[in-house]
Amino acid sequence: MSLNRAWTEGNVTGIAKLLGFRMTLSELNHTIVEFEAGPQHANPMGTLHGGVFCDLADAAMGTAWVTGLKEGETCTTIELKINYFRPVWSGKLTAEARVVRRGQTLGYVECDVRDAEGKLVAKSSSTLMTLRDHRGAGR
Repeated sequence: MSLNRAWTEGNVTGIAKLLGFRMTLSELNHTIVEFEAGPQHANPMGTLHGGVFCDLADAAMGTAWVTGLKEGETCTTIELKINYFRPVWSGKLTAEARVVRRGQTLGYVECDVRDAEGKLVAKSSSTLMTLRDHRGAGR
């Protein structure tokens, strides 16, 4: 079962389940993932931990990439960058990811993370690699 199909059927596993991510849109090269941030996700200063922002953006970007994979292909993130623009203490966050360029093996994806008021709180980008044959075995 593909990752996106599993998500849309409510079969969320791993880090997405642990953190409570919800995919609300999944179409070719474009996904939206939502998340409810709370005090359990805080850093020592009380704001949302940067790693949680990264997890959210990575989930959205990875699933956007997965929408274009063929049967038997998997993928992996090989680079991720994020910029933080506003602190978040709690509330709903929406990560919207779009594939900017899809090559045969490598591609580039961007993601905007917005708060409940629609304000841009972080922006991320990622390079992903499609894995085929033995390289994707067991993934």
